[in-house]
Amino acid sequence: MANTPSAKKAARKIARRTATNKARRSRVRTFVRQVEEAIASGDQTKANEAFKAAQPEIMRAAGKGVLHANTAARKVSRLNARIKALSA
Repeated sequence: MANTPSAKKAARKIARRTATNKARRSRVRTFVRQVEEAIASGDQTKANEAFKAAQPEIMRAAGKGVLHANTAARKVSRLNARIKALSA
Protein backbone atom coordinates (compact mmCIF):
# COMPACT_ATOMS: atom_id res chain seq x y z
CA MET A 1 0.00 0.00 0.00
CA ALA A 2 1.16 3.54 -0.78
CA ASN A 3 2.57 5.39 2.20
CA THR A 4 3.53 8.87 1.06
CA PRO A 5 0.94 11.43 -0.02
CA SER A 6 2.40 11.56 -3.53
CA ALA A 7 2.25 7.76 -3.85
CA LYS A 8 -1.37 7.79 -2.65
CA LYS A 9 -2.23 10.41 -5.26
CA ALA A 10 -0.41 8.42 -7.95
CA ALA A 11 -2.43 5.33 -7.01
CA ARG A 12 -5.67 7.32 -7.36
CA LYS A 13 -4.60 8.67 -10.74
CA ILE A 14 -3.66 5.21 -11.98
CA ALA A 15 -7.05 3.83 -10.90
CA ARG A 16 -8.88 6.62 -12.78
CA ARG A 17 -6.75 6.17 -15.90
CA THR A 18 -7.18 2.38 -15.80
CA ALA A 19 -10.96 2.73 -15.69
CA THR A 20 -10.92 5.18 -18.62
CA ASN A 21 -8.62 2.99 -20.70
CA LYS A 22 -10.72 -0.07 -19.91
CA ALA A 23 -13.83 1.71 -21.17
CA ARG A 24 -12.05 2.86 -24.33
CA ARG A 25 -10.69 -0.63 -25.04
CA SER A 26 -14.15 -2.12 -24.51
CA ARG A 27 -15.67 0.45 -26.87
CA VAL A 28 -13.14 -0.39 -29.59
CA ARG A 29 -13.80 -4.12 -29.20
CA THR A 30 -17.54 -3.52 -29.52
CA PHE A 31 -17.10 -1.58 -32.77
CA VAL A 32 -14.71 -4.20 -34.18
CA ARG A 33 -17.13 -6.99 -33.24
CA GLN A 34 -19.95 -5.20 -35.07
CA VAL A 35 -17.80 -5.03 -38.22
CA GLU A 36 -16.87 -8.71 -37.92
CA GLU A 37 -20.52 -9.71 -37.47
CA ALA A 38 -21.47 -7.71 -40.57
CA ILE A 39 -18.67 -9.41 -42.53
CA ALA A 40 -19.82 -12.82 -41.30
CA SER A 41 -23.37 -12.09 -42.45
CA GLY A 42 -22.00 -11.32 -45.93
CA ASP A 43 -23.71 -7.92 -46.18
CA GLN A 44 -21.15 -5.55 -47.68
CA THR A 45 -23.14 -2.32 -47.22
CA LYS A 46 -23.75 -3.11 -43.55
CA ALA A 47 -20.07 -4.03 -43.15
CA ASN A 48 -19.00 -0.75 -44.77
CA GLU A 49 -21.23 1.28 -42.45
CA ALA A 50 -19.93 -0.57 -39.39
CA PHE A 51 -16.35 -0.08 -40.61
CA LYS A 52 -16.87 3.67 -41.11
CA ALA A 53 -18.02 3.88 -37.49
CA ALA A 54 -15.23 1.63 -36.17
CA GLN A 55 -12.26 3.23 -37.93
CA PRO A 56 -12.35 6.58 -36.05
CA GLU A 57 -12.83 4.73 -32.74
CA ILE A 58 -9.78 2.55 -33.38
CA MET A 59 -7.64 5.52 -34.38
CA ARG A 60 -8.88 7.53 -31.40
CA ALA A 61 -7.80 4.70 -29.10
CA ALA A 62 -4.38 4.81 -30.75
CA GLY A 63 -4.22 8.57 -30.26
CA LYS A 64 -5.06 8.22 -26.58
CA GLY A 65 -2.42 5.52 -26.08
CA VAL A 66 -4.85 2.67 -25.43
CA LEU A 67 -3.65 0.89 -28.57
CA HIS A 68 -0.27 1.16 -30.26
CA ALA A 69 -0.49 3.13 -33.51
CA ASN A 70 0.74 0.18 -35.59
CA THR A 71 -1.77 -2.16 -33.94
CA ALA A 72 -4.59 0.23 -34.80
CA ALA A 73 -3.39 0.59 -38.38
CA ARG A 74 -3.12 -3.19 -38.72
CA LYS A 75 -6.66 -3.72 -37.39
CA VAL A 76 -8.10 -1.12 -39.76
CA SER A 77 -6.19 -2.52 -42.71
CA ARG A 78 -7.24 -6.12 -42.08
CA LEU A 79 -10.89 -5.23 -41.53
CA ASN A 80 -10.89 -3.19 -44.74
CA ALA A 81 -9.29 -6.06 -46.68
CA ARG A 82 -11.93 -8.48 -45.40
CA ILE A 83 -14.73 -6.11 -46.44
CA LYS A 84 -13.23 -5.71 -49.92
CA ALA A 85 -12.98 -9.51 -50.22
CA LEU A 86 -16.77 -9.73 -49.81
CA SER A 87 -17.36 -8.14 -53.20
CA ALA A 88 -14.80 -10.32 -54.99
